[in-house]
Amino acid sequence: MNWRERGSCRFEDPELFFPLGEGGLSLRQIAQARAVCHQCPVLRECRAFALRNSEYDGVWGGMTAGERRAAVRRGSQDRGR
Repeated sequence: MNWRERGSCRFEDPELFFPLGEGGLSLRQIAQARAVCHQCPVLRECRAFALRNSEYDGVWGGMTAGERRAAVRRGSQDRGR
């Protein structure tokens, strides 16, 4: 069984994980998506997939697109030392 088939998100509307905008209702939507992610048995696999495959839209593994971009930048800086 694929990790995606075990994800808690499989029971949710996919649009929950792709909020439009940065504030207001989008912040509430991000919080709801994260709540699903944080109780998910495959959170780490999902997050690793998103980082490895440059998934820069939506909430993956409990991280927003901005958080994933920052993590990639930090990783690049760490490797440059």
